[in-house]
Amino acid sequence: MKKALFITLGAIVALFLIVYAFIYFVPYSQGYRSGELIKFSNKGVLVKTWEGEISQGISGAQIFSFSVLDKEKEIIQQLKDYQGRYVKVTYMERFATFFWLGDTKYFITEVQEERSPHFRN
Repeated sequence: MKKALFITLGAIVALFLIVYAFIYFVPYSQGYRSGELIKFSNKGVLVKTWEGEISQGISGAQIFSFSVLDKEKEIIQQLKDYQGRYVKVTYMERFATFFWLGDTKYFITEVQEERSPHFRN
């Protein structure tokens, strides 16, 4: 009886680890987005995650929501500094996410400030 219980629990744990590894390490897509960084915050009650939004239109009708992993200290600081500015971000989209990673499936891997196309000098 004990042997069957351990085999069942081991299979459940192994299945969870395989699913987690697939979601964490296998990207669904990768790409670029640009727009005005309108929100960046550290939110959550039990688990804090970094979440942000980029407005991709003049009226703010198109909002791109994203997450940043805690280990990306340099990106977090850059996004804090670029608040309210026009930025271009490189992102990785995952199949799904876990609550301790972030609220969205889009995770920022690089950020750079750009000139806004709305103001021509």
